[in-house]
Amino acid sequence: MRIISDSSCDILTLQDAEFTAVPLEIYTDERRFVDDDNIDVHELLDYLEKYKGRSYTACPSSQCWLDAFQDSEEIYIVTMTSGLSGTYNSAECAKKMYQETHPNAKILIVDTLSTSAEQLLVIEKIRDLKREGKSFEEIEKEVSVYTKKTHLFFAFESLHNFAQNGRVPKLLAQAIGVLGISIIGMASEEGKVEPIGKCRGKKKVIANLISQLVNVGYKGGRVNVTHVENRELADAFCEKLREQFPAAEVAIHPARGLVAYYGERGGMIVGCECV
Repeated sequence: MRIISDSSCDILTLQDAEFTAVPLEIYTDERRFVDDDNIDVHELLDYLEKYKGRSYTACPSSQCWLDAFQDSEEIYIVTMTSGLSGTYNSAECAKKMYQETHPNAKILIVDTLSTSAEQLLVIEKIRDLKREGKSFEEIEKEVSVYTKKTHLFFAFESLHNFAQNGRVPKLLAQAIGVLGISIIGMASEEGKVEPIGKCRGKKKVIANLISQLVNVGYKGGRVNVTHVENRELADAFCEKLREQFPAAEVAIHPARGLVAYYGERGGMIVGCECV
């Protein structure tokens, strides 16, 4: 059994599971960054803050996915949203190619319609279900239900790279980052970026995010927090969340390259389950 994801999940290893993260890539007209274990996220952010030209990202090729399969007979693929990336379609192509030579292989591809912290929740759920001894068919059914009970919210200090790649309107991006304003948003049902508010200051950002979790039905449970070189905000958020929900199971992860590119320095992403 193997679990595979693209690198927007923000992890390279997964305890108690065979796991592979297939890298996305970040390009400018001058450089190429591969979001694998060799990427220097701090150097990437420094470079992009000074770079004035265009930049963009690229999803893994079907061959990259095939290389990650490693002749496995039971494969679970968890991708970032198809609403913003061709990653899911690339994985689907790889599945069809693989099953031509491995007709008995069981392959589940989950389009999370999300990314980062919520994507990781799905990965961990699959791992946990397998540890419980669930069959492939049982896992497929339970994951389909679980993904309807997970949510993603974010607080970004800049939307420059989202706007540059056509993910959000440029006028919206221009209004963020001025005088310390952060944008609060969520992953929409279509897997796209949906702004839902603005606020200024760390305390208001934290209060707003916790309010969003409560609004979707969070009552304690698993939460993943991803930050882009902003551990202080992540720690403060987790502290406040535990004050309100002492049983919260919270894990903090630094963003890898793809999420750092879009979240930009200072950004934070929160994924929660409402089960």
